[in-house]
Amino acid sequence: MALAAPPDLTHPSAPLAPLSRTYPRGLFVEPHQHDWGQLLYAVSGVMWVQMPDHAVVVPPQRAVWLPPGVPHGIRVVTDLEMRNIYLRPALAQGLYRQAQVIEVNSLLRELIVGLVEQGAHRDGAYYEALAALTLLELERAQPTQATVPMPSASDRRLTRLCQAVLAQPTLDIGFEVHAQEAGASVRTLSRLFAASLGMGFAHWRRQVQLATAVAELIQGIPVQTIAQSLGYSASSFTDMFRREYGCVPSRYVARLADKPKRLAGTVVSAPLD
Repeated sequence: MALAAPPDLTHPSAPLAPLSRTYPRGLFVEPHQHDWGQLLYAVSGVMWVQMPDHAVVVPPQRAVWLPPGVPHGIRVVTDLEMRNIYLRPALAQGLYRQAQVIEVNSLLRELIVGLVEQGAHRDGAYYEALAALTLLELERAQPTQATVPMPSASDRRLTRLCQAVLAQPTLDIGFEVHAQEAGASVRTLSRLFAASLGMGFAHWRRQVQLATAVAELIQGIPVQTIAQSLGYSASSFTDMFRREYGCVPSRYVARLADKPKRLAGTVVSAPLD
């Protein structure tokens, strides 16, 4: 495990504080929170961001907005190049009031990278323009709802099992194995799943697998590779995916790719006076 290492947030005039970090695969950053708002983003790599009652898987095409004071931990799935932005509380009030996953388009990506590259050597006018445009893009960013419910930390056995599944969501590791490693019986953990999350283990793990699969699909990873990593054949994975999303994986990715084009082409007409 590792502790969070945020930037210096005591600068009297800076509206934003950028941060660049490299995290290795398998690292877990312990739950913590900040007085400033935070945009969690990685230009490369995949992470799980865990909040008090849910978790989200975040590929480079997405980011997580965290309002001030929201507890969160980070599980690094693949080697991660983080490029985070911290916002003063007064600025954070203009964005989402709750934690939110957002889509990162090419413009927002370059704005984030540009702010981080400025670092401590800020070109006044240029930096202010970057910061202002970044805020506008964050306000316009499209939200996504790809979340997985998580238990409270009150029962360490259930938390330990869920953490293990996030790290390895494959079917190749059975519930009995997870239960043994968590230090509880299958019956006890089944009861805890139903009481805490309102669903069984198989249903919950399937949500983790689907969230993982979507993150990998939008990065261009082949369906066959994703299916094998999750313990499925390609056909059984496609069937499971279709039952959940109503279409095959290739069609789902095509819809995601088409969404920004449709939004960009939308014209809103105002009534004439």
